[in-house]
Amino acid sequence: MNTEALISRRTILRGLGTAMALPWLEVAQAQTTKGGQKRSEAPVRMAFLFVPNGINMKHWVPSTDGALGTLPSTLAPLDGLKSHFNVLTGLSQYGAEAQKDGAGDHARSAAAWLTGCHPKKTNGADIKAGPSADQIAALKRGHQTLFPSLELGCERGSMAGNCDSGYSCAYSHTISWRSETSPVAKETDPRLVFERLFRVDDLRESAEARAKRKRYNQSILDFVQDDALTLQKKLGAHDRQKLDEYFTGIREIERRIAFLEDARKATGVNPEKFNAQLPNGGRRGNPDYPEQIKLLGDMMVLAFQADITRISTFMFADEGSGHAYQNLGIKDGHHDLSHHGRVEEKLEKLRQINQYHVEQLAYILNKMQGIKEGSRTLLDNTMLVYGGGISDGDRHNHNDLPILLCGGGGGMIKTGRHVRYPDKTPMGNLLITMLDRFGVPGETLGDSTGKLSQLF
Repeated sequence: MNTEALISRRTILRGLGTAMALPWLEVAQAQTTKGGQKRSEAPVRMAFLFVPNGINMKHWVPSTDGALGTLPSTLAPLDGLKSHFNVLTGLSQYGAEAQKDGAGDHARSAAAWLTGCHPKKTNGADIKAGPSADQIAALKRGHQTLFPSLELGCERGSMAGNCDSGYSCAYSHTISWRSETSPVAKETDPRLVFERLFRVDDLRESAEARAKRKRYNQSILDFVQDDALTLQKKLGAHDRQKLDEYFTGIREIERRIAFLEDARKATGVNPEKFNAQLPNGGRRGNPDYPEQIKLLGDMMVLAFQADITRISTFMFADEGSGHAYQNLGIKDGHHDLSHHGRVEEKLEKLRQINQYHVEQLAYILNKMQGIKEGSRTLLDNTMLVYGGGISDGDRHNHNDLPILLCGGGGGMIKTGRHVRYPDKTPMGNLLITMLDRFGVPGETLGDSTGKLSQLF
């Protein structure tokens, strides 16, 4: 088959008022440039998945260094993925320490996680932290994709007000900072994320047209069907299969979003009252959370697959979140449980929440591992950091953080290990190491002192 000039990574499917990005296809990879240069490889992606309130560290840290053996219970959902991630211990965020600013560890831990900076204590408009690793990468490499970066989260949050002992809510409710004074708001509504990513209109669809499409249960794929059929006739069998899997994923997400919205409408659920205090001392919790977190994770993976973006952040919950995990039978708020006072019952509930979050990580990683990109997978071509800015939530420790580095970074990262660094090694060292691999060398970040060894 003559593949020359057939398709490029920028090719999109077009229909009436609609343009849709394509997944990474081998036919595009197989083409050479006019100068006969080396064939292009699938791009490297970068993601940061954040969990709040600390971890029950007893059930997180592997018992030995080196090759991963039996995983501690919190990490057990990742057992089938042991060869695809590293547990990193010893990393710290000095920027999250009080440094004479008193209380506010939750706000500081989120603000410092990807910036390495100590945030200014204020709940006014004069907020200040620093540019985050994801946005440094987006500034230098974001022009290569439709969206420079994608910011997701499961709790709406706020970018104003006092959320933690005099610290602005902006510090607790985002981990992404475009500059030292410009936090980046996250998107929490699966419908809005979907419309943004997969309905790339030159002329935005009117509210009336969108309502009509939903009323008649039309998929956005219906609008690009003719263009898709034309393209499929020109593709090899493997690429046709990949395109079909991609379309199936999009249709499934549309169906699940519609189901979620119908269920919410039927029950009259008000998202603003998800974490409201109940008379018995428990919290209401978000009944949509189990499906919401999977939907957002699926869309992040599809956005990577279609090269809509190569950079994403995803907050599983806001820092200091009081969400009650009713789906686990836990009526206590997450933040309350993190202040466990060494009470075994609270520690066990915290472990269950930690493990549940890791199950969601495993779901995302398995999705990525199942997407082939030439001789590798999407996970092989990704660097994904999972963790948070607090280790023991009861003491608000910001050293020896719970950090996983997942994926192969384009085949360069040596995975399947527990790598221990000296205590209080700046987490910024990990971030600048990742930036260097992402093609953004020579950066410093917060209190970083140099690139990490033992990773590549």
